[in-house]
Amino acid sequence: MHFTEVFVAGAGFMGSAIAFLIASRTEGKVILYDVYSDALKSASKNIERYSQSALSKGILSQNNFDNLSQRIVFTHHYQEAATSELVIEAIAEDIKAKQELFGQLDQVCQPKTIFASNTSSLSITALASATKRPERFIGMHFFSPAHIMKLLEIIPGMDTAAETVLSIKSYGESLGKTVICSKDMPGFITTRLGFVLINEAAFALMEGLSTAEEIDTGMTLGYNHPMGPLALADFVGLDICLHILQTLYEGFGDPKYRACPLIRQMVAAGHLGRKSGQGFYIYKNH
Repeated sequence: MHFTEVFVAGAGFMGSAIAFLIASRTEGKVILYDVYSDALKSASKNIERYSQSALSKGILSQNNFDNLSQRIVFTHHYQEAATSELVIEAIAEDIKAKQELFGQLDQVCQPKTIFASNTSSLSITALASATKRPERFIGMHFFSPAHIMKLLEIIPGMDTAAETVLSIKSYGESLGKTVICSKDMPGFITTRLGFVLINEAAFALMEGLSTAEEIDTGMTLGYNHPMGPLALADFVGLDICLHILQTLYEGFGDPKYRACPLIRQMVAAGHLGRKSGQGFYIYKNH
């Protein structure tokens, strides 16, 4: 399955990486949308950096490198999605903001256009309810950085058509991804499992079981994880971790998803991880 034009909504770190991935793997047009000029400028720089790195490593041919910038369009206008065959949303993890955006896009896009959300925890069925195309709505959860990580988790909503699932699975594979499929439950597969580990690691640190470094080393060397759970939490952002844990707790009502008080305290103090310069670790060059 191939799309000749894809609209990516949200030009942050994830959105810019998704746009680069699609442009580097296909010959179609990519429209990258954001309401903020600074986000689009940063996205352009990120994509240029990804391109240079891929070219130097032989991942991207010189011909593809030369043509890539011509296939990515940057815009402030969501109305430019009107001719796109696939919309991938990658804005902040806020259900109301996502529903509002999808509602706007639903009015300008063709009936056949497939809508996909990159959410890592929110209900696909609830997001689809903001549109008149629930049968053509699906979760398309990329992992950061999207142009490097091999996994793509797809999530059909309650009314997603089998044809939509097959189309997106095929498209994900054409982007070089290994595709797994989850039911539409809070956190899906990966977030549900991964954030229990992050939360438990935070409890272990709060209880004085060991240091952050040794807790992470236990998981990297003992379980062959590429990154320890506390370092991963810093990478994701502790504010985002807290939001996701709250979503899981509200979705299941199970106390095992109750956010560790240490995470709450750190977020209140503004210690959000890499992006703030301090989290479970100190980052001098954030």
